[in-house]
Amino acid sequence: MKYYSTNKQAPLATLEETVIKGLAGDKGLYMPERIPSLSKDIISKMKHMSFHEIACTVAQAFFGEDIEPDVLDKIVKDTLSFDTPVVHVEDNIYSLELFHGPTLAFKDVGARFMARLLGYFIKKQGLKEVNVLVATSGDTGSAVANGFLGVEGIHVYVLYPKGKVSPIQECQFTTLGQNITALEIDGTFDDCQALVKSAFMDSELNGHMKLTSANSINVARFLPQSFYYFNAYAQLDRAGKANELVVSVPSGNFGNITAGLFAHRMGLPVKRFIAANNRNDVFLEYLNTGKYNPRPSVATIANAMDVGDPSNFARILDLFGIYGDPHKAICGLISGYRFTDEEIASTMKRVYNDCGYLLDPHGACGFQALVQNALDANETGVFLETAHPAKFKGTVDSILASDIEIPAKLQAFMKGKKQSIELNKDFAGFKAYLMAQ
Repeated sequence: MKYYSTNKQAPLATLEETVIKGLAGDKGLYMPERIPSLSKDIISKMKHMSFHEIACTVAQAFFGEDIEPDVLDKIVKDTLSFDTPVVHVEDNIYSLELFHGPTLAFKDVGARFMARLLGYFIKKQGLKEVNVLVATSGDTGSAVANGFLGVEGIHVYVLYPKGKVSPIQECQFTTLGQNITALEIDGTFDDCQALVKSAFMDSELNGHMKLTSANSINVARFLPQSFYYFNAYAQLDRAGKANELVVSVPSGNFGNITAGLFAHRMGLPVKRFIAANNRNDVFLEYLNTGKYNPRPSVATIANAMDVGDPSNFARILDLFGIYGDPHKAICGLISGYRFTDEEIASTMKRVYNDCGYLLDPHGACGFQALVQNALDANETGVFLETAHPAKFKGTVDSILASDIEIPAKLQAFMKGKKQSIELNKDFAGFKAYLMAQ
């Protein structure tokens, strides 16, 4: 399959070229020329499959033309050493728990898949080293760092905003060493993301080192996230709850909901989606006005969603561009909500007291969006619980007056020594640092 740029000014690329390059030469994001479909019969049979079998079915549809079946199966198997269970919370609302991977966040799926796929292509091309640049507002950095840790031929540079990720998130990528370098940027996530994009466009820097991205900019990062949407549907179908499915996605850079939209286009019977925002609500504004006005992000307690210019908006526009009026088509399938810190905290307290279910701030946005959406009696709502609450222990404990237990996986990271390099947000300093490597 060939991949094109959302800016339509770059030549078509193979999957191999797309994964290694990350970003197209015209600064656009790569998109597949076509989205394969799965028959209703295949999707119906998923209720009898394991997560690994479901993921292999979806991966084969997307990547089967470009990767040998046994290689692809091994990549998927190595990626999924964990499940993504659906848990009932209250009434007709369920949580899709995506925090059972190594770093206890949903991005483990895409990061681990990409690490293995990129490693495969590096060996195939005989490349000496590829340098991965990744901007993070919290969970991406830890998932990518751990997914790529020790992978031969790959060095990862994690750019994160100083003082704007939780201490536990920070220790998950600053204590690893080896082929992982943490760069602490004096700015916001948007500043980090801008540095990464500028690096890809700098010819001198690209002549000095081979660069790619592991943000959801890269198709190998966000496409595998469609796996767990199919897995959620299969679990609900098994329980007779899959009809009239409404999916609520805590949304920051919009890679997660874009993966869900791809799953829908492949045939997954989702009735509609909800994009749940914190105060960074440029997408909700677009839904309401038809105008996209990116702006600097503001800090909230749902910090992984603190994104003022979501990259994957370009992919969403492209997905719906075939309908002539993308805004009308997008509004027909996706609604949006925004929540203040106070509203997020209130939701966390109410659900914990009434249901005994522990939400993290991001999952709380997804849950509350379903509540405010007022589901019909025959609809089933699923929100994506994107990270374990312990990753935001300080925030969660202060809201719930609790002392939540830190899982052993996280405790292991907290014992390590912080190793990071402080940089300003100007590109000149960032470039100079990379040129010296």
